[in-house]
Amino acid sequence: MTADDARPSSPAAPGDVDTTEHAAGTPGTTQPYADLGLTDGEYLSIREILGRRPTNAELAMYSVMWSEHCSYKSSKKHLGTFGEHTTEEMRAKLLVGMGENAGVVDIGDGWAVTFKVESHNHPSYVEPHQGAATGVGGIVRDIISMGARPVAVMDQLRFGPIDHPDTARVVHGVVSGVGGYGNSLGLPNIGGETVFDASYQANPLVNALSIGVMRHEDIHLASATGPGNKVVLFGARTGGDGIGGASILASETFEEDGPVKRPSVQVGDPFMEKVLIECCLELFAADTVEGIQDLGAAGISCATSELAANGRSGMHIHLEEVLLRDPTLTAGEILMSESQERMMAVVSPAKLAEFEAIVATWDVEAAVIGEVTGDARLTIDHHGHRIVDVDPTTVAVDSPVYDRPYARPAWQDALQADRAEDLPRPTGAEQIGHAIRELISSPNLASTGWVTDQYDRYVGGNTALAMPDDAGVLRIDETTGRGVALATDANGRYTKLDPRTGAQLALAEAYRNVATAGARPLAITDCLNFGSPEDPGPMWQLVEAIGGLAEACETLGVPVTGGNVSLYNSTGEPGRIDSAIHPTPVVGVLGVFDDVSRRLPSGWQDEGESVILLGTTREELSGSAWAQVAHDHLGGLPPQVDLVAEAALAEVLIGASTNGLVSAAHDLSEGGLVQALVEAVTRFGIGASVDPAVLADRDGVDLFTTLFSESQARALVSVPAATEETLLALAAQHGVPVLRLGTTGGGELEIAGLEPLGIGALRELREGTLPRYFG
Repeated sequence: MTADDARPSSPAAPGDVDTTEHAAGTPGTTQPYADLGLTDGEYLSIREILGRRPTNAELAMYSVMWSEHCSYKSSKKHLGTFGEHTTEEMRAKLLVGMGENAGVVDIGDGWAVTFKVESHNHPSYVEPHQGAATGVGGIVRDIISMGARPVAVMDQLRFGPIDHPDTARVVHGVVSGVGGYGNSLGLPNIGGETVFDASYQANPLVNALSIGVMRHEDIHLASATGPGNKVVLFGARTGGDGIGGASILASETFEEDGPVKRPSVQVGDPFMEKVLIECCLELFAADTVEGIQDLGAAGISCATSELAANGRSGMHIHLEEVLLRDPTLTAGEILMSESQERMMAVVSPAKLAEFEAIVATWDVEAAVIGEVTGDARLTIDHHGHRIVDVDPTTVAVDSPVYDRPYARPAWQDALQADRAEDLPRPTGAEQIGHAIRELISSPNLASTGWVTDQYDRYVGGNTALAMPDDAGVLRIDETTGRGVALATDANGRYTKLDPRTGAQLALAEAYRNVATAGARPLAITDCLNFGSPEDPGPMWQLVEAIGGLAEACETLGVPVTGGNVSLYNSTGEPGRIDSAIHPTPVVGVLGVFDDVSRRLPSGWQDEGESVILLGTTREELSGSAWAQVAHDHLGGLPPQVDLVAEAALAEVLIGASTNGLVSAAHDLSEGGLVQALVEAVTRFGIGASVDPAVLADRDGVDLFTTLFSESQARALVSVPAATEETLLALAAQHGVPVLRLGTTGGGELEIAGLEPLGIGALRELREGTLPRYFG
């Protein structure tokens, strides 16, 4: 399991190593804790915990594990709000909740699904390809570590303005990283988002989601128990890449004669990860693993401390046993390296030989690097020198918790007073037609085919729906037809206007998209992307968003299974309206089908069906795509959120799907009715003729508002004549307003009073935008 040439040729001399004994005897040694991101108070706390100064290795370990990325020290106080709003009924299907590598939910028939979304934002700006690729790799390993087979990925991407000189660099790198890694793993990419906005210019967001499937009895947890059990590190060798990826850790901090430059962005190898997936699944099937943890942020430092802390046990590590790509790595660098494609397992001595045989079969390298103890201490030796001796809970669990000051920004009132409803709007057929063409070809509403065509949607053979449909849909069980749907959504513009409402609208849209596909929403994961927590304004946005999202989850009955918080997405002067990204709470909703063959695509498939609008339209233009495209405007209040109406709409959509009442469905969100119509007719090339005047009369709005308003809790469906009355009765039963707008058919989108738009011309408008900028 080991190789002699994988380790340093000779151990360091005792005088060259900062041991725990040496640290105890040299309390006055100056340490560069501030360079590692620790505050004066945090450093003093570490000394108090240890009863001495930390060794260099311990200092590095605490600095990374207490970083914002790993410890959530600014958000932890507020994340408890989710638990406060999780009822026993919501927990009924929750097999594993927040706190593990990923949440797990029961989807019926003995099947379980694990899913999670995480960020890899800052690395993806520094080195877009590897940053995005390793973001996908990391979230997939979270799924593996739960005992599941990964079955799909999704990505949620946000970039600077499409015409900014640096945007192409980031876009090309990120898209190739996401696609190259996911495709190489053989995982379909079934959906996501691509958004361009000036607020993300220096802080692009690269959020990645993965989903895995297992039987209930296959769930594995990240904990180390059983004194005498072996700690095994397996997968890729440990190298110098990624050191400091989770914080500002610099390799030269540890040893003056060590390598002075290490890449801070990890380097991924998807083919190694594919082998690792299959190897892990065989190890699980053979019942050779007592506990398992993937190595991501903070590497060995994180995996050892979390396994030991979660198991309420202890662990002793022989660091010189770690297999290395670079034998010049120092002890601190070995601990902190975030080299990819690595896993750590706890294996009983009785199963060790079988474990070794299985990893050898897959040509995966492994090394026993330690053992579980019963002393509740994490001790790490390097060539016989004790360099770490800590209580693992102080590293991985009891990190600092800050009650950061937060306050509604001084500019918030003026922003909300600047309503888009007061902006000049087009009148007459010619002006409205021009506005439609301008809207549908804008970067955020144009086709994202240039991006998504670089991803494999159907590898694996279980994809039932994928982009550009409203949700990605997967078949889970061929025998029963059981399946799942996933949708992710966020609107940073809405959230900038009102963080509480904006977070709820993100949930509402993802919930609606899952229901539009015909699945029943079951649970959520979230990735909370915000500015600096040390700036009271962005901190207020975060607190408001968490509170709003937690309340909305309770109302809709969908628990949060886990997720990620990404802070410090700021570059400007604190306190300014443009000092940080638009607050962007990405929400992923998982839904379940009893019969996935009943899923609904988002475009018309047959001619001669009725086009029916479900829901009510109001004059809601603030934060809208039209306001951005036509006026470069952001102000006012976002659309109203009505969770009761969203739940009622979902019941109609799910019932319509289950009973075969409709043949297609599409939610209304960004871009309003006109965008939904354009996407529905271009999906399969079936046109439609609609008269929005009936909608204007019923809801008391003008023609422009009927087309461009972004009122929520709305969806379009196409309904065969034979089932139309049944659908109307179902909608009435749930109190959902219905209105027949027109009929499907032909090769054009005909909107009464406006010049018809040919499907070919619509496709040309929508599909030409991204290639024009990115080739």
